[in-house]
Amino acid sequence: MLGCSDLERGIAFVEEHTGVRAAFGGVHPGRGTQNALISLCESNPQELHPGCYLEIIAPDPKQSGAEQYSVITKLKEPRLIGWAAHRDDLDQFAERLRQAGIEFEGPQPGSRQRPDGKILHWKALRLKDDHRGLLPFFIQWSIDTAHPSVDAPLGCHLQSFEVLTRDPNALAKITDQLDLGVDISRFAEPQIRAVIVCGGKELKLTS
Repeated sequence: MLGCSDLERGIAFVEEHTGVRAAFGGVHPGRGTQNALISLCESNPQELHPGCYLEIIAPDPKQSGAEQYSVITKLKEPRLIGWAAHRDDLDQFAERLRQAGIEFEGPQPGSRQRPDGKILHWKALRLKDDHRGLLPFFIQWSIDTAHPSVDAPLGCHLQSFEVLTRDPNALAKITDQLDLGVDISRFAEPQIRAVIVCGGKELKLTS
């Protein structure tokens, strides 16, 4: 998720560095945000990260406030503000977390209307402790909803994604418990990093 204080500015930023213009996705009613998307899946059987996409998220000026991601209203430059992991069994996953004593919120329903009028539905689960944004929230798309990576603008792929922390071993124990196959490296400050490649262009993003 690439946060920015202005959606058009975020779209222009991504286009400048990738050559791909993100498509407006719609607004999140009651959450104060709107988004634009690009797919990170190429038509390649060797694709390492199928089902991936970049969401550019910004405040919706027609709503009162971006409550869930209030940090984006203060951003001077676009940066990563979090990430999501897809699951097909969110209710069962929630029960596993409950039995393991891991606190969370949800699963909670969400929706947005696309410019073409289609309504997308999903439910999401958020950890009470996401380790300062290093851990994702979890999302399950409704069976009647097309995954955003399917029809968002193509041309880019996710070359790498990693989480950086002072104690990789400790975080790895948690990510294993959450079934997350994510690269973890040592760094002085918690951070997430992604490298997106589009043709001959490369976009490096950090939190």
